[in-house]
Amino acid sequence: MNKIKRDLQLILNSKIGKGKVIILIGPRQVGKTTLLKELLSNTMPSNSVQYWNCDENAVRVMLSQNSSNQFKSLIGKSQFIVIDEAQRVKDIGITLKLLHDNFPDVQFAVTGSSSLDLSNTINEPLTGRKFEYNLFPFSTNELVNHTNMLDEIKQLENRLIYGFYPDIVNNQGEEKELLTNIVSSYLYKDVFEFQDIRKPAIIEKLVQALALQVGSEVSFNELGNLLGIDSLTVQRYIDLLEKAYIIFHIHSFSRNVRNELKKSIKIYFYDNGVRNAVISNFAPCDLRSDIGALWENFLISERIKNNSFHNKKAKYYFWRTTQMQEIDFIEELDGAFSAFEFKYNPKKGNTKCPLTFSNNYPEIPFSVITKDNYMGFITESNF
Repeated sequence: MNKIKRDLQLILNSKIGKGKVIILIGPRQVGKTTLLKELLSNTMPSNSVQYWNCDENAVRVMLSQNSSNQFKSLIGKSQFIVIDEAQRVKDIGITLKLLHDNFPDVQFAVTGSSSLDLSNTINEPLTGRKFEYNLFPFSTNELVNHTNMLDEIKQLENRLIYGFYPDIVNNQGEEKELLTNIVSSYLYKDVFEFQDIRKPAIIEKLVQALALQVGSEVSFNELGNLLGIDSLTVQRYIDLLEKAYIIFHIHSFSRNVRNELKKSIKIYFYDNGVRNAVISNFAPCDLRSDIGALWENFLISERIKNNSFHNKKAKYYFWRTTQMQEIDFIEELDGAFSAFEFKYNPKKGNTKCPLTFSNNYPEIPFSVITKDNYMGFITESNF
């Protein structure tokens, strides 16, 4: 199978030689190092590139010493240094600043599978010295560009159930085994390693609870009661899971219209396959009671991935009133808002916008996304 080209590749290619550190953050197993290797194979002689893997203790020790003389001998004549899993090095931001400032002719690229420590330690030392991007599992747009839109539409049920991790997409027929391995071996690795989690089983139960609540408002108090922990601990754990790129949240949309929910959040997963693996449910779509939640998670995560891969800085919300009028998704891009309702069944494509919303926000366009028109919503075919 030919390699699937990542949408970020063109952006990253344009940043080489710009005199700044390239930071690439995202979940484990989504192809960060593979992307950089593919990029460099087209732009750099192989003998001018080095890869330093911070999962190796010797590399972590080396990068913790902050000795410019030692770095000089290690770098040698290399023009490009890739530092993998940099979040595993204490004070990596100071080290990167030292490397950047002392070796201006060398291009440094850094990958991290978690922002637990990485973002906190690089932001201040690397102010004005970095380009930072997120890499997620494959996007629908990338797969459409690799094959064609019709082939990808035929894969819709597969994507809803098994998601987009590269290993899953490239090994059809082995999805359940591979997803189970991702969840058991990689999913919580950074959370457990970098934080004082005394009861890891609580984290796993929390993720399961969140997986069952996709598309619903999250109550920290209810989750705390379910898990036997206080609501502040629930919030801290959810924050850790977000920084490990397992889940993300969106806030309720409110402009002080009466009865609007103002401080609620919903939780989604970056990948449908991971969500289904967490609850051990790989049943086909027509046998699922949660198909609405799967559809919603799929569309929102794909929209966010596509926007991120094309450097579109959007904000995301949902809308609901105390009378249970609701809109699944509101996007703000360059100051313009758009509202979307998600219906898996095309027969429900004529769903009307709630009157409270249309009366108070007549300038915001409203669309219903079904299986008949979803491609334009999650690809670059300009919905």
